[in-house]
Amino acid sequence: MATEHLSPLDLAFWRMESADHPMHLGALAVFRTAGQPGSGEGRAAERAAALLAARCAAVPGLRRRIRDVLLPLGAAAWSPDPAFDPARHVFLVRTDRARVHEAAGPLMARPLDRELPPWEAHVLAGPDPDTFAVLFKFHHALADGLGALALAAALFDEVPGPRAPARPVPGQRAGSVLSRLPGVLAARVQGVGQALEIGAAMARGGLPLGVPAALTADPTGAGTRTVAGLALDLDEVNLIRKGAGGTVNDVLITLVAGALRRWLAERGDPEPLGAGPRALIPVSRRRGPRGAEGAGNRLSGYLLRLPLAEPDALRRLDHVRAGMDRNKDAGPARGAGAVALLADHVHPLGHRLGGPLVAQAARLLYDILVTSVPLPGLTFSLGGSRVHEVYPLAPLARGQSLAVAVSTYKGTVHYGLVADAAAVPDLAALAGALRAELDALVREVS
Repeated sequence: MATEHLSPLDLAFWRMESADHPMHLGALAVFRTAGQPGSGEGRAAERAAALLAARCAAVPGLRRRIRDVLLPLGAAAWSPDPAFDPARHVFLVRTDRARVHEAAGPLMARPLDRELPPWEAHVLAGPDPDTFAVLFKFHHALADGLGALALAAALFDEVPGPRAPARPVPGQRAGSVLSRLPGVLAARVQGVGQALEIGAAMARGGLPLGVPAALTADPTGAGTRTVAGLALDLDEVNLIRKGAGGTVNDVLITLVAGALRRWLAERGDPEPLGAGPRALIPVSRRRGPRGAEGAGNRLSGYLLRLPLAEPDALRRLDHVRAGMDRNKDAGPARGAGAVALLADHVHPLGHRLGGPLVAQAARLLYDILVTSVPLPGLTFSLGGSRVHEVYPLAPLARGQSLAVAVSTYKGTVHYGLVADAAAVPDLAALAGALRAELDALVREVS
């Protein structure tokens, strides 16, 4: 069997990790049994843990670990774990059902075991026998958001009905001269040109300007984490979109900007000034929902200034919409947010030696991560218990205090907030500010 090396981007995520800044993403799924509360159906959490342990062994992508290889120098490859043991990946945790987000914080802070297949599932069981939660953790080298969704879905109950077909990715049109070059040479020429273009866009993106101190953390900190979640009505988000324009994603990003402004004011921090913090908005390069299958990362991104200095909520939305429109016009392969694509131009040894340096340089590239994970319009369940809430959780870069992830499931928008516990001891207040900002925008368009 041929050796399957990690892709350059997957390798970059693997090499960037440190004990205090783990590079796994997560999702906190909240389940309820199909029967009535107290129906005597047994302990749902125990059944769920047993199902996850039994099913994970049948998912090939969850049985593979990462090993260094001799050639090429600095590279790593996937290999089956001959001693794969579900008990080292699936855990049953007793917690207060009302405090599952608090329980998720320390679990997100703990790095995955790099000697094992890089994933875990923590079943959080509370005093209510009919509800439980599962915190899934997948290393970013294993999958991006959509890839992690596909892996988690393989552990759920089978979903009946047809699935949506894959949508083709529009091809890039090469110039007439390049099209006549041999394929390898053309690819190299295009790659160098792309790298230069991304580098120039990064330079134009500017240095950190107007970044509140609350969005920075001590890069030498202990790596403690706190987690919060918030569920919002998608109908209210669509009401804002219809009344003020833009896309749903524009509105969701604007809510983050407005919530940050409110939160800073409530903390008594100085009023935001300048262009605002740079948000990295990851963009999937997969082929639609079915393209989620397969391990690894297929990511680019946009860079967007969050207009925290703008006091008017609708004008903030206008700023976000205009900025996102500019990003989309340029495309995900050219702007400053496409820094992930530069990984393809680095030798594996460069990733091995330079990974820690790249991790330390995150604050030079962007100030906050705001990522969206689209979920299909299906009802997921585990052992008959249905998923009612899904909070995506993003990794936190060195020197940054906050990462925001958002998903939409069954008519509800779920924000997952991950923060450095020392830099942001009041993360629940930021979640409350998101709610207040939604209410304010709804009033503006009503």
